[in-house]
Amino acid sequence: MFNFSNVSFKKSSSNENECPKDNFQEFAIIGRSNVGKSSLINSILNKKNIAKTSKTPGKTQLINHYLVENNFYIVDLPGYGYAKLSKKESEKILNISFDYILNRENLLQIFLLIDIRHKPLEIDIDFIEFLISEKKIFNIIFTKADKLKKINLDKHCEDYFKLLNKPAINSTYFICSSTKNIGISEIRKYIQKSIV
Repeated sequence: MFNFSNVSFKKSSSNENECPKDNFQEFAIIGRSNVGKSSLINSILNKKNIAKTSKTPGKTQLINHYLVENNFYIVDLPGYGYAKLSKKESEKILNISFDYILNRENLLQIFLLIDIRHKPLEIDIDFIEFLISEKKIFNIIFTKADKLKKINLDKHCEDYFKLLNKPAINSTYFICSSTKNIGISEIRKYIQKSIV
């Protein structure tokens, strides 16, 4: 069992070929701009500022590897849907993530972050369809759970899956809030169980 206490930043890479050359398995985290990705990574890794947070969405524009317990990586991927970037710049950043997802042999699983307050957005649906088409294993993590009443959380998530109407999606999902530390231990336990 890992307690996520031995965590270190390994490196940033601009493409899959620059990523670490060891054979540790990797859990990649990606989501739409402003979904709370860096805050969630900090919570999972139990480090306040190991992933840089910013009030300006789009801070992550490289592939960032974090080594956990000298056993596996949490990988912070550039997100998508940056409203303040040009279409060309947004596509360039997204292609970095595509390159990693399509070519990284060490990739064990992807966590796709979705803001729990929203119904399925076209940009998220497109990304989900991409992952399904490429037969990638992924789970949805619903973020910002502190923004909704607790009694509504599970129903909201179930409704989200119904609206998506994508039977190929793994039905295991997580509800979390970095602010209130909701769901973090469940994500850690899932990661530990998933390591081959």
